[in-house]
Amino acid sequence: MRIVGGALGAGLGLVAVLAVVPAEAAPKFDVRGVEDRSLRNLIQEAIGSAAAPTTTRLEARRRATEAGERAIAVLRSEGYYDYEVTPDIGEGDTPQPFIRVTQGPRSKIANPHIEWIDAPPAAEVQAAAEKAMALSPGAPGRAEDVIAAEGRIVATLQKSGYADADARPRQVIVDHADQTVQPAYRIAAGGLVRMDGVELKGASRTRLAWIRSLAPWKAGQVYRPRDVAVLERRLTDTGAYDSVTVALAPSADAKDGRRPVVVSLADRPKGTLELGASYSTTEGAGVDSRWIVYNRLGFADTLTTSLVVAQLDSRAQVELALPDWRQPERTLKLTAALYRDDTTAYLSQGAVISADLTRKYSKISFLTYGLSVDGSETDEKEAANLVTLNRRRNLATLAGLVAFNLDKSNDPLNPTAGWRISASAQPTYAVGDGPVAFLKAWVQGSAYLPLGGDNTVIASRAKIGSIFGGNIPLVPAPSRFYAGGGGSVRGYAYQAVGPRYPDNTPEGGLSIVEASVELRQHIKGPWGVAAFIDAGAAGKQVNPDFTHPDIGIGLGLRYNLGFGPIRVDIGTPLVRRNGDSPVQLYLSIGQSF
Repeated sequence: MRIVGGALGAGLGLVAVLAVVPAEAAPKFDVRGVEDRSLRNLIQEAIGSAAAPTTTRLEARRRATEAGERAIAVLRSEGYYDYEVTPDIGEGDTPQPFIRVTQGPRSKIANPHIEWIDAPPAAEVQAAAEKAMALSPGAPGRAEDVIAAEGRIVATLQKSGYADADARPRQVIVDHADQTVQPAYRIAAGGLVRMDGVELKGASRTRLAWIRSLAPWKAGQVYRPRDVAVLERRLTDTGAYDSVTVALAPSADAKDGRRPVVVSLADRPKGTLELGASYSTTEGAGVDSRWIVYNRLGFADTLTTSLVVAQLDSRAQVELALPDWRQPERTLKLTAALYRDDTTAYLSQGAVISADLTRKYSKISFLTYGLSVDGSETDEKEAANLVTLNRRRNLATLAGLVAFNLDKSNDPLNPTAGWRISASAQPTYAVGDGPVAFLKAWVQGSAYLPLGGDNTVIASRAKIGSIFGGNIPLVPAPSRFYAGGGGSVRGYAYQAVGPRYPDNTPEGGLSIVEASVELRQHIKGPWGVAAFIDAGAAGKQVNPDFTHPDIGIGLGLRYNLGFGPIRVDIGTPLVRRNGDSPVQLYLSIGQSF
């Protein structure tokens, strides 16, 4: 006996059947006669459970019939075509429904093949499609495997340049005589497609020439879906558009055998205003505003004008960001700012202009080169004969920057596994009141180890850095290393770890070493807790010295907002020096590292 064409049709409804199964399927429906435990579980999951026991024989009969139909769908989907399914009910006025199943032998895959409609593709593409089918003769004749094979064939053709590849109704023969399933895939490959340039649709302010520079193909190249996807991702990552659509033009638009790629862009509003506020017990309060203008120059550019008024860092700044500058995955940032930094260690104010070029390797892994020119007036301290003296320095500073960040963690704000490493090197030359040339460099790494799932995580961090070529007091106070605070050694105030002048003002150091270990525990819902120990030392010598670190310990509370946690940490120093508070409170968004 043979069944041709739609013999697998009933099996295709299994996904829909399973989608409506209640979350709690107990008690299980009575399925009798199935020896294979996994098959019996699949049938019981597909049938589900009734909200209430049956109360009449008619209702029980209806329930048994529906269960039988679902059982048949499961059997067909798993390759059992010589089955017997008998719905039945028990005795009495309120009988319980059940089904009796004889599953029969499982059919096996036999003679899977492709029948090409019209012209077949190139021989090597035919071979790749046959391989992608991945149906082994003798394997179970599961409906899901038969359908998935068709999708892989079409996807392989499209990846090989046959953009119009299409699957026609397949023919599947179920032979009950030898228990085989024989799938024949009827595929129209269409012609090999070559891509042309880019066309822009819509009222976007973006320059077409810039979009074309982002295309990872040349005119005449064989169509590759991944190339189209890369262009769409590059445009989306700029953040300048509400929506981005990139698609191959229809065959009717082909010119000289080439088809253009059509880009449709919906620009973001020309400008947005953002307002914010922050507070820290160690770093004080602050308010900030940002006016962001998008795509004014037609390069998906972003012009950000910001004003920050805070206890530690106040500034007025203008920044122009040019994504994919001169080549894809590079962002040029040009910045000009007036600033005032008022910390315990120094008061510095001035103006700075800078240019940074960032090469992205992923959204959060990058390499940056930069150059800045800074004119500043700094009020800082120096020590002479155990006396602290005030001095004012006017400096013009030229500084370079090479920095990289490699992030292999699973979440930028709340990592539970993986690791990160970052480093920075800043060659600096300052002239004016105390000329000096030096190199400031540091490297930091962190790792995240889940224990039996993501509910318990051990997080660790280490940082080491040095300033070469300068000394204290010649190295300007704002350029020195400081430790202490919410992102450093908790339990201590901002800049409170390290050497101090006789009047207890932080002196800063030529080297730094920090280490942290934190145990993070999820409790329930969005709530979690943490226990931590931080240690750090800032030294006057170039060689880092971790023999006498300052150590802080504490506890934290976490409330997960979905994109990241609100963090509240309370820390205390193990050894207090003059002026140290016994407790420090830190509040921020995101984990401390």
